[in-house]
Amino acid sequence: MSTWLRDETPLYPADAIGEAAHDHTARVTPQGAGWLASASPYPQSTLALWRAKPTAPAVAPCGTAFDVVNVPGIFGRRMLDRLWSEGPGSGPVAFHRGRMLLFAAPGTAQRLPSLLDWEEWGASVPPLLCHGIGDAITIPPLTTPDPVGPDAGQPATGPRWVVAPDSRHPWLPGPEALLWARVRAARAVDAASVRISIFPSPDQDAKVYDVSRRR
Repeated sequence: MSTWLRDETPLYPADAIGEAAHDHTARVTPQGAGWLASASPYPQSTLALWRAKPTAPAVAPCGTAFDVVNVPGIFGRRMLDRLWSEGPGSGPVAFHRGRMLLFAAPGTAQRLPSLLDWEEWGASVPPLLCHGIGDAITIPPLTTPDPVGPDAGQPATGPRWVVAPDSRHPWLPGPEALLWARVRAARAVDAASVRISIFPSPDQDAKVYDVSRRR
């Protein structure tokens, strides 16, 4: 049985997302791996492939077990800070190619864009990309590579977990929670030029995600 099936298996820290890098690490659990595999039409075959290559990224379809909201890294970190410091927390979160991937409740990709149309955004606020039915995303490896060899001690590259799945039935934010987080993050980016009609001014950025609060 592969090492990624052990609860103590650590994953990469979120070392590529700025100041929050050293404040939070995450690990995938057997239950979390089962949840990710449930997104596939053939979950047992998917788990078998991951056992064979536990340190390789994988591809998972969206729209059944989860949707994904894809945000530029810095703005995504601000959204994540808001979700943890002032809101309900988050579901699993990954980082890939400079972008934050927030796993969300199925149906979010369809509903969130229409909710966003109700708000007015400044040019400094980047658009969100929503992945739902018919889309697939790259997920990080389920375990770290062997820490020995020529690359030992080098910064991790490629996709990695910021908040890894650790439950067979994780709580996932819906479109309303992600809209709220974007509104709060937008105020932090450009309060002078972005007109937000709801919610008071946010507090200072949070940099530690207390995973004991996860739903």
